[in-house]
Amino acid sequence: MTSRMNRIARFPVLAAAASLSLLPLMTGCQKLEARDQLNKGVQAYKSAKYEDAINHFQKAVQLDPSYPSAELYLATAYAQSVVPDLQTPENLNHAQMAIDGFKKVYDKDPKDVGSIKGIAALYLNIGKYDEAKAWQLKAIAVDPQDAEAYYTVGYIDWRQAYRNAVEQLATQGLTDDGNGNAKMNKQVCAKLQQLNTPLVTEGLQYMQKAIDVRPNYDDAMSYMNLLNRRKADLDCGNEAARKADVQAAVDWNSKAMGTRKANEEKKAAATPGGVTMDNSK
Repeated sequence: MTSRMNRIARFPVLAAAASLSLLPLMTGCQKLEARDQLNKGVQAYKSAKYEDAINHFQKAVQLDPSYPSAELYLATAYAQSVVPDLQTPENLNHAQMAIDGFKKVYDKDPKDVGSIKGIAALYLNIGKYDEAKAWQLKAIAVDPQDAEAYYTVGYIDWRQAYRNAVEQLATQGLTDDGNGNAKMNKQVCAKLQQLNTPLVTEGLQYMQKAIDVRPNYDDAMSYMNLLNRRKADLDCGNEAARKADVQAAVDWNSKAMGTRKANEEKKAAATPGGVTMDNSK
């Protein structure tokens, strides 16, 4: 009786041991299959077949949930299918799935700049500016030399300020003239001061930081032009200040154009395979 009980008692243990011995082989096979699905997904992504890519990346995640690259690629594929500024339920759902995917990567590694900036970009694309800015600030905290993150914060501030200006000017039947809108009445100007002063002040600061990090950042210089034009809106009857802000905008625009030309010439000079003139004849 004792002998039989011992045999029965040992059987589940032996069975468990036998099943455990198969786990490394099964896990190894699953990992290989996950990588195969990942590779297929990458190929589909490169061919712009995003739905196919999503299916392959989903399978890779299911096969190997610990595979961080699969989560990142899946989120990236979802993000690629998001249409900026389109507020349809389907588009917003794709955006949220991409955000959720990037957040899984971020939760595992809070210093993963790719996932942080992916989330920021998605929030910007669906018009959630505060969330977009908050995630760009996380990117800056990880890398204080990230010129693009500074630029994006400044861009978000300009975009909100521009929208505010257009909406407030419309209440007076005006359109933005880009030069401080001297024709707007005191009430509209006071409202713009309230709405846009923090945005313009912060936007100029962050665009300047982007240029400090990357002195040849011509896009940031272009937005220094645009932000100074929004600053001119806030002068409210101070004609000298309005003209000074508009002149600052003009100066930044000229600097942006000159820097862009220099950047393009430098890029062309560095491009291999260019035509070389033969002056020997």
